[in-house]
Amino acid sequence: MDTGNKSTVSEFVLLGLSSSWDLQMFFFMVFSLLYVATMVGNCLIVITVIADSHLHSPMYFLLTNLSVIDMSLASFTTPKMITDYLTGHKTISFDGCISQIFFLHLFTGTEIILLMAMSFDRYIAICKPLRYATIISPRVCIMLVVTSWVVGIMHSMSQVIFALHLPFCGPNEVDSFFCDLPVVFQLACVDTYVLGLFMISTSGIIALSCFILLFNSYVIVIVTIKHHSSGGSSKALSTCTAHFIVVFMFFGPCIVIYMWPLSSFLVDKVLSVFYTIFTPILNPIIYTLRNQEVKTAMRKLKKQISEF
Repeated sequence: MDTGNKSTVSEFVLLGLSSSWDLQMFFFMVFSLLYVATMVGNCLIVITVIADSHLHSPMYFLLTNLSVIDMSLASFTTPKMITDYLTGHKTISFDGCISQIFFLHLFTGTEIILLMAMSFDRYIAICKPLRYATIISPRVCIMLVVTSWVVGIMHSMSQVIFALHLPFCGPNEVDSFFCDLPVVFQLACVDTYVLGLFMISTSGIIALSCFILLFNSYVIVIVTIKHHSSGGSSKALSTCTAHFIVVFMFFGPCIVIYMWPLSSFLVDKVLSVFYTIFTPILNPIIYTLRNQEVKTAMRKLKKQISEF
């Protein structure tokens, strides 16, 4: 394959989720509300954890970073999609398309590693509670977060470098509401079989491997919890189950989209909505807003603000 950039396409047309005007207005209202809720919910979590010293622990430090990633993941495409529904202007420049690919893989790659770090944190807290403070130190937490961003950057750079070397010489309609390799690479003027193998070997297998590791860790944690019968154990079981639901909703679509890059565009579009729009709003609800400590801290913060 010639690796020279033969691109003659200067912009792409994003076909979106539907061509129906009524559906577009429905999506506009729903996604606008979800985006606002995502930003407000995650911002509230970040502010609450920073403001309350009782929440200055490894678990909440990781949760705060997850909120930052979720806000970033929701912002890389949703505002443009909402604006496109209003203006009807659904084009995106070649550079803008490449930027979306970069930020998508940056934030999803970072979130994958961070979710694994959070799973490791819960595993140590439940299975090795006496060694928790020694193993999950502040230095280790910072290293976990830095590692997640480094891995995310390295992964996204590999995707962008690959995309920049694809020759685009004609079709420019992207059958999705944002640019990603599974839909963009099929517009390239080369055989897509080799490209599909590349995607499966990078994004697909990585997502599947991480999901299997996470699944095993949660199974171990849940089995450990079930050996206890206290109220605290029951609460921990409920929390871990909720955590795994979010993990499944995030990893499931990623695995399907990247393990089967030639699957139905309609299926891919529906699945893409889950990990770019729904998961960022579910994370604050399941990970923290259901947590009594966080709710108590939020009430204290509200009281402090009202006293000014």
